[in-house]
Amino acid sequence: MKYQKLALTLTAIATLAVGQAEAKTRLTLANSLSADHPTSTALQQFADEVKERTDGEVTIQLFLNAVLGSEREVLEQLQNGAVDMTRVSAGNLENFDPVFKAFTLPYIFKGEDHFYRVMTGPVADEVYNTTEGSGFVGLTFFDSGARSFYTTDKPINTPEDLAGQKIRVLNSNSSIRMVEMMGGSPTPMPYAEIYTALQMGVIDGAENNVTALTIGRHGEVAKFYSQDEHLRIPDFLVISNAAAKKLTDEQNAIVKEAALNATESFRALWDQAVKDSTAEAEKMGVTFVSPDQAPFREKVMPLLDEYRNDPDFGGLLTQILETE
Repeated sequence: MKYQKLALTLTAIATLAVGQAEAKTRLTLANSLSADHPTSTALQQFADEVKERTDGEVTIQLFLNAVLGSEREVLEQLQNGAVDMTRVSAGNLENFDPVFKAFTLPYIFKGEDHFYRVMTGPVADEVYNTTEGSGFVGLTFFDSGARSFYTTDKPINTPEDLAGQKIRVLNSNSSIRMVEMMGGSPTPMPYAEIYTALQMGVIDGAENNVTALTIGRHGEVAKFYSQDEHLRIPDFLVISNAAAKKLTDEQNAIVKEAALNATESFRALWDQAVKDSTAEAEKMGVTFVSPDQAPFREKVMPLLDEYRNDPDFGGLLTQILETE
């Protein structure tokens, strides 16, 4: 399967080259999200700005809907030169550098404003270059939203409400331990299986940002969304070392500036997407509740205290937690 997708990658790039022979440098950008996702819109803005500001000397072609493979597969293609850039979750980047594990921990951000202060400050500059030894570096970040619990039969107003509830989680040790500490029964499974699992009663709920209720249609079966906002895992836009070397210093500067501009535009796009998804979910019959987050935070504090001492990313975690 891996080699089939690599062949697809090379075929797609070859096809692209026929129609863009006039460009001196052609770069490919893979994104697993759909064309109507706010991140894809922001990435197209990024590509358009780079083309305009380099007078067409550098063009970037987007490949959406995971057509070139999963995030992990695309990262491997990035390393071997088949793909130049990709948008990827911090959860997948931790496979290349453990420092990214810090971003998968609960309640490291105090809210959206704190998230943006951290991600536009010294922390981001430190993180972007940690994967250089793996063949790529970061250009910018995107907010993938606050993750909260949504359930089929009852709202989650306190951690005690999670008792006996089977909750689908990301297949990561920190996510599993988080739900256990809160009192629930974590159940890792692929995203594509959530809808049926909710419908059949295999799980009682899941956790994700609000767009899962609408884009994933989970709101058809899960009727309570409890905004405890326990996770906010960023996405990163990364470029391979080899691709960066194809560009002049001036072109690299333009790429970096255009990436940061895309992030700035994305924030408004994402805020609107959340509002639209919330309104649509309410029409689907979903009830939104806003529990006190303090008891949930208290339950997972031992996990954060433990990871503060981790030699790989404890320092970064402390930086994030202590950012005002």
